[in-house]
Order: sequence, then structure tokens, then C-alpha cells
Amino acid sequence: MNIEEFSNEFVEQAKKVGIEVNEKQLSKFYQYMNLLLEWNNKINLTSITDPKEIITKHFIDSILVLKYINPESTIIDVGTGAGFPGIPLKIMNNSYKVTLLDSLNKRTIFLNEAVEKLKLEEVEIIHGRAEEYAQNTKYREMYDYAISRAVAPLNVLLEYLVPYTKINGRIIAMKGCNAEEEIKCAENAIKRLNIFPREKERLELPGESGERYILTFEKNKKTEKIYPRKAGTPKKKPL
Repeated sequence: MNIEEFSNEFVEQAKKVGIEVNEKQLSKFYQYMNLLLEWNNKINLTSITDPKEIITKHFIDSILVLKYINPESTIIDVGTGAGFPGIPLKIMNNSYKVTLLDSLNKRTIFLNEAVEKLKLEEVEIIHGRAEEYAQNTKYREMYDYAISRAVAPLNVLLEYLVPYTKINGRIIAMKGCNAEEEIKCAENAIKRLNIFPREKERLELPGESGERYILTFEKNKKTEKIYPRKAGTPKKKPL
């Protein structure tokens, strides 16, 4: 797919969800897609390799949360994988200060190259476990928003995200069709972590790409030091 075809497809899909993109943003997304496909031949970054599906299921999906994030905010993307949603959000709004956290070193090597090639400033890339870095004072309760996409069930995910979030900050969980069931299972986690559900929006991705739930939570109190528990525990014994 050449850049003209890519741009036309991206603009058409973005319009369907009420988002406008400019030429500079489109150029960066096109470069990002090509880097993703190039690196995918070396390491497994994504099972989605069709350009139209990359636009819909990675790029458009990632930027659906733009309206929930204020300009000039600090964001940590936990379990970012190949950079979703953190890099698309940064492309769309350069005023964000973004931290990308992932536990697999091969992915962080890719992320470093992507950030360099796309000339994205104020993006920090961390290789490590979410549970461990959340106990580090440099990162704990330092972000306006903690966000994640397709990483873990909600009752596990919240324990990863909440400790990174400032008081009065927001947690954003991007979920699929099982969101309602996950919310019920996360009732105890929500209570234990002292957060409050705010927005819950169901969206249809363009074409027949399925539905997306955007769940946001507000944090009004400091997180107890015991959270997150040691690496592996949140997954093995969810709250």
C-alpha cells in the first residue's frame, strides 16, 4: 500500500469515529506501519499484517481514547507491546509525555527504533515488569493517566495501572466484547484499590472489526504500598 492509498484509507476510517488527521500525522503513521511490518519479519510484534487492518485494529483503535485525555498530560502505557496505544496517541498529540512499559526486551528494542525514526520527543521506554516499576518512586503515582490495551483481565489490570496514577488521575482500560463480565469480576479490585468508575463507552470499530469498550476510573487517594503485589501474584491471585 502506497502512502496515498494509506492516507485515503486512514482519513476515511478516522472520519467514521469523528477524528481528524493531518498530513504530518498520516506520514508518521505510514512510517510506523512500515517499521512494524519490517520488524514483524524478525520478531512477533503482531498477527495483524494487512495494512487496512493495521489502520483499523491498531491505529484507529488506539486513538479512540483521545477525547478522554487532556493535552500536555503525562501518560504511561503499561504492556505496550508494539507501542499501542502510546505511540499513536503521541503522534496525534505531541504535547503528551509518554512512557512505554513492556516486559519483553525485543519489543523495547523495536520501540526505541520506532521512536527514533518517527522523531518522537518526550517518550521514555522501559523494559520491565509492571509490578516492579510501580514500586519505584520515580514512576509510582507520577502519571495523569495510566492506560492499557489488551493486556490482562480488568481485575488484574487495575492492580498494574492504579499505582502509577497520580491522585486525581485517571485509569483507562481498553476492552473488548467481554467488558461487562470483566467489570463484574473486578468489583472487589475497584473497592480494594480505592478507585471510582467514571466513563463506560461502547464503540464500533470501522468495518466489521468488532466493538471496543473504553472504561475510565478516577483515583482520589494514595494507593496502599502493598499494591501492586510482587511480580506474578496479581495474575495468579486476582483481587
